[in-house]
Amino acid sequence: QITTLINHKDKPKRSDKTLQAIQRVGQAVNLAVGRFVTVGEAIANENHELKEEMSVACIEARRAGETIAQLTDVASLDHPESDSHITIFTDKTGVVKAARLLLSSVTKVLVLADRIVIKQIITSRNKVLATMEQLEKVSSFQEFVQIFSQFGNEMVEFAHLTGDRQNDLKDEKKKARMAASRAVLEKCTMMLLTASKTCLRHPDCESARINKDGVFHRMRLALEQVIEIVTDSRPNGENEMAPISIYSGIKEFKNKVEGLRENLYFLSKDNLSTMLEVILEHTEDFTDSAYTSHEHREHILELSKQAKMELEQLVSVWMQAQNQKTKDLMEDLEVAILKTCQCMNELKREVHSAATSLAADLLKYHTDHMVLKALKITGVEGNLEAVAEYTCKLSEQKEQLVEMCRLLRHVSGTEPLEITCIHAEDTFQVTGPQIISAAETLALHPSSKIAKENLEVFCEAWESQLSDMSMLLREINDVFEGRRGEKRVYLSLPRPGKHNANLKALKPVKLDTEEQAKIAKLGLELHLLTSDVDSETEKWEDQENEIVQHGQGMSSMAYSMYLFTRGEGLLKTTQDLFHQAEIFATEGTKLASALHAFSDQVHDDDKPLLLLEAEKLMSMCKQLQITAKASVQGKSATFTKVDACILKTRNMMTLLCQLLPLCCKLLRKNKAGNGCLKPAPPWREERIRTATNAHTPERRAETFGTKSLENHVTNMTFLESK
Repeated sequence: QITTLINHKDKPKRSDKTLQAIQRVGQAVNLAVGRFVTVGEAIANENHELKEEMSVACIEARRAGETIAQLTDVASLDHPESDSHITIFTDKTGVVKAARLLLSSVTKVLVLADRIVIKQIITSRNKVLATMEQLEKVSSFQEFVQIFSQFGNEMVEFAHLTGDRQNDLKDEKKKARMAASRAVLEKCTMMLLTASKTCLRHPDCESARINKDGVFHRMRLALEQVIEIVTDSRPNGENEMAPISIYSGIKEFKNKVEGLRENLYFLSKDNLSTMLEVILEHTEDFTDSAYTSHEHREHILELSKQAKMELEQLVSVWMQAQNQKTKDLMEDLEVAILKTCQCMNELKREVHSAATSLAADLLKYHTDHMVLKALKITGVEGNLEAVAEYTCKLSEQKEQLVEMCRLLRHVSGTEPLEITCIHAEDTFQVTGPQIISAAETLALHPSSKIAKENLEVFCEAWESQLSDMSMLLREINDVFEGRRGEKRVYLSLPRPGKHNANLKALKPVKLDTEEQAKIAKLGLELHLLTSDVDSETEKWEDQENEIVQHGQGMSSMAYSMYLFTRGEGLLKTTQDLFHQAEIFATEGTKLASALHAFSDQVHDDDKPLLLLEAEKLMSMCKQLQITAKASVQGKSATFTKVDACILKTRNMMTLLCQLLPLCCKLLRKNKAGNGCLKPAPPWREERIRTATNAHTPERRAETFGTKSLENHVTNMTFLESK
């Protein structure tokens, strides 16, 4: 809105409509600043150490907002230039100065508020650490129950604060690291409960103590990583550089090679040679691995040798072209560039095939969890010799899965997926020994119910990570095949036993093979529509546009519903699907509201069509909400409801495919100077209200991990009595 004011055209004739529009913008800016400053002042009153700085920044912002309102108070003036009243027309410099002061002071308020948020997270972390120290030292069940209850409440508060922070992070890499750390804390909360109880029940058992110490250590590391992300620092003052993956190395190498077309002198041949050497060193992770097949190993070695030869040829032609830029030499250079890039693509394809085929084989082989089942049985029998035998097998399995994660990281394709692979590797490394110590404790105390429960908790964590790996493998394959890019991960995605805490206990229902076959065609149509929507959103220059973001959100959720029709993805049961359909409809309603707001800027010729489409979308959202919330009983009725939800989602995605290009066209029309959009959009006030509502307790209740932490606290006494 400020940009609209500063860039307004100084026309000699000013219509009443123009004057009213300018005044409306000035008033809207002043009102928005007033609301913003009110929040800033409230924050200042609650945080005395920053009160003075915050108050000064708020006063500056309020003064700037009022100045802008005064300078744009022109609607009642017939001839503002002849009036003694100073306005935007007589003092445009004043508006520019006020705008700069406003942006400067608003930035100060935001920076100060951010410091307060960081301080809140650090304070919350310190509380958790202090209570953890108390939990480590307790010697009686009664004392443990009291302190764990306090610990649980503190973890819930920490989950809320870090969940909000995760949503606010713009860096996808940091967001993925934060999600990984918070996932560790969530899972470890239940582990800490059972491991501590086992240690209290069997205080002289060394394996029980080792088991408990491992949980505490892992939680402390996760808490430390959260603070590193929040404060953007590391304790030793150095930045941790993650080892480069083969994918990212090849991508950078190809960019440099292809850059030779534009500039023959922007890098040296040594730079290219060094980059290739680093890539080929990383391929040794595959060729040296005991789990890489002989065929893949041979192909990788052949392609590595070929890559060196292609680079030698490229460097030779490149050096000649630097000295003598003839047509023949430039053609030879183009051929050398193409052959080098083609060789690197083949190498990338080969390592991808090696990693994903190994992962698919291992996950299929370990899907029955035979070793875990055997450990539980032999533990209850008190058979120490058999437990020792199966712990060796679990250690072998752990090494295989760790190697699988390392190889998958090289071919993950995106930084968030790379971080997910690293997190998975750490999880297998840590959880394996913890299962072993829990199994040894049970074997030493075969009649102990708490030792049995403790082993179950650690085995469930292992099984859960294996399940997550199957989904990760599909995501890596999707990125490689160009089906999915770096999509936003919606925290509202339901996960079994976590986000449905506010629902009545329902028997989980999955689609059987016959039902999946019936709905497969509809699911495939939904999949194709998500690809179409993704293609349309990529055409927008402004990826932060509200319409684009809602469209991307709907596409991401529709894709998860498509995966459900294949029996894959995060949505495991029909209840998960219905909950996702409700969230999808809510996102559609937000998009419809954004379209209505956008239509207020559009001139009369374009407005009717846009409003008609927005009304259609709003109606479809209401219908989907009704269908998703409808109560049904019986297998046949449940499948009919699933079919109806997928069908209505497909229809909404079809409409979305029409809406996105229409809105994009109107925006481009405006940029071309055809005046499609009216100035002074007053609808941003609604956006501010919407943004505020997004942080209500109901919204935050969907935050990843919070519900399950609250469940741990609520059920803790009940678990103890058992």
